[in-house]
Amino acid sequence: MIDNYLLQELVTFSQTKTLAKTAEQLNVTQPTVTRGMQKLEADFGVQLFSRQPNRITLTPTGDLAATEAAKLLHASQQLVTTVRNFDQTQHRLKIGMTIPGPLLLVAQVTLPPQSTVTDQLLSDDKISDQLRQHDFSLIFSNHSIKTDQVSSRFIGTEALSVHLNKFMYQANQASVSFSELKDLSFIVMADIGPWRSLIQQAIPNARFFYQKQRDAFTEITQYSDFPYFSTTLSIFDADYRAQHAQDDSRVEIPISDSQASMPIYACYLTADRHQVMPLIDQFVAVMPEN
Repeated sequence: MIDNYLLQELVTFSQTKTLAKTAEQLNVTQPTVTRGMQKLEADFGVQLFSRQPNRITLTPTGDLAATEAAKLLHASQQLVTTVRNFDQTQHRLKIGMTIPGPLLLVAQVTLPPQSTVTDQLLSDDKISDQLRQHDFSLIFSNHSIKTDQVSSRFIGTEALSVHLNKFMYQANQASVSFSELKDLSFIVMADIGPWRSLIQQAIPNARFFYQKQRDAFTEITQYSDFPYFSTTLSIFDADYRAQHAQDDSRVEIPISDSQASMPIYACYLTADRHQVMPLIDQFVAVMPEN
């Protein structure tokens, strides 16, 4: 079996092209690198290096060996990471999400000791990989995933509303459609996941002023008449409740379009079902009815 440190020397030499830079990057002496290269050739039983006066390069076989060595080192590191992540899941749950709504539900449930919640939204196309690698124990998404390793459970539906100035003609309706909001300008929080592309595509000729900071969002809505959005989960947001309690000349109108309702699923490894299901049951219990 070839030692990983020899493979690392080979990969580093492939990247730096010189013995001196390889030694410097690995914090070893140049003779150590030279001896390592000789041992590699002996272990492989083939010539990996072309030696010329004052110059050493990789042979085509050496190039292939360096490429495969890089893959092996990456897989080795991934193995270590996966095992460590799995060990952590035995002691605590790590929760992630691709949609912002479930973050508001977290404070309404009792998490297992030492559990962590990542508030930065994850990429939707990496859910299965992140669960299999034990990066997360539970990931909330707006679509169901069913594979031989990953399962999902429906939590509930999050519905979108818009807050309009009470003197606008749309504000006198029981509900409003996206098309009836055309040409308006909205103040919107920036990190709202798939809701962002939805409103941009659904509301004709609308303008959106995105705010990264909640304080800025709150101040602008307080001192302007820009419409803004909320969902059925906003009742769990303390800032929203405080703002909603004020008379800011707006009324909350549900949006009637079907795409204004977003399903929420809890995705998890099927093998971890017994570990995560008690927590998922709590999320289902606190989910508001539309």
